[in-house]
Amino acid sequence: MRRSRTFLLRIESLGENRGETTLKREHKRMLRYVALRGICLFAVVVVAVYITILIANMGGYVDQIIKSEIRFQIGVSVNQNPAYKNLPPSKKAELIEGLYQQEIKRLGLDTPFILRSHQYLVKALTLDLGRSLYLTSDTGSRLVRNIILERLPATILLFTSINLILFFISITLGLYASRKYGSKLDKLIVALSPFSSIPGWFYGIFLILIFAATLHILPYGGFVDVPPPKDPFHYALSVLKHMILPVLSWLVAYTFIQTYIRRTFFLMFSQEDYVEMAEAKGLPPRIIERRYILKPTLPPIITDLSLTLISSWMGAVITERVFNWPGLGTLLYMAAIMLDSPVIIGSVVIYAYLLAITVFVLDIVYAIVDPRVRLGVT
Repeated sequence: MRRSRTFLLRIESLGENRGETTLKREHKRMLRYVALRGICLFAVVVVAVYITILIANMGGYVDQIIKSEIRFQIGVSVNQNPAYKNLPPSKKAELIEGLYQQEIKRLGLDTPFILRSHQYLVKALTLDLGRSLYLTSDTGSRLVRNIILERLPATILLFTSINLILFFISITLGLYASRKYGSKLDKLIVALSPFSSIPGWFYGIFLILIFAATLHILPYGGFVDVPPPKDPFHYALSVLKHMILPVLSWLVAYTFIQTYIRRTFFLMFSQEDYVEMAEAKGLPPRIIERRYILKPTLPPIITDLSLTLISSWMGAVITERVFNWPGLGTLLYMAAIMLDSPVIIGSVVIYAYLLAITVFVLDIVYAIVDPRVRLGVT
């Protein structure tokens, strides 16, 4: 009896040791996977930011434009200054050249662009976004960080609301259409989905003509009434009123295509063997949809929603311009028109970090939920 008990204890301890060893291996694989994904994503961010720096500065061509503007402004200020009125033309030229070289050195434009591009890259990656060339915030700040942070909440408010509404509408209608395959609603969704090829801002123009120009029941655009209400409640109501047309324009444009995509997705999963088995067991349709169709499809749907939200935070440039919405889209448009490269680079850096962090978190979630991801199995 003692020998048999000792033998059983040895087997149990051996099993525990093997279990601990397997768990340690899983932890090491998980850490290796997370570290590798983090390094890869950071490398992508570095490359994306550096390419943005090159494009925003046109390979150094913007420097030449800035230098020309500096020389012109200095020349105008010297020629219009009464103190230099009696100076000979040659002395004025020397004075202008001296002031020009001094300003060029102060701005760091006396070094080659390729060297400064690496300095810009290091500063951008450390979120030292510097100062804008022309744009300012509403408070008069030239710091790129302040300019972006001032515009970001408006974009998040508008496009996060739009995408969340689209998400829940498409999920609800997509589930219903997949359950009622071939019904009138299903055929209507399929028939109207090609209309989503027209962008939301195009529908927005017609909505402005109808509800603002003709019916006069909604504002043409903007963020809030002028002057803005002092009471917080009425201020919020004013903002919501100005959000109606841009939200409605995107819903008209993208509801049917999003619903069509979800409906097709749910139809694919509803034809799986385990769904047919659940139907054969006589489970209610609601339970089958929730447990056997919606639950397996949630990871890719959540991934799509997360990436859509992050990408929309850069703002839809044309939509914001059509509705005069003071978000990042309008900011990028103004920065591009004025060749304000620090603002363009700063916006892209913020977006790149947000996107990389979102993808990194999603990768970790998938690695925890699905062991095949950790092991690299497809």
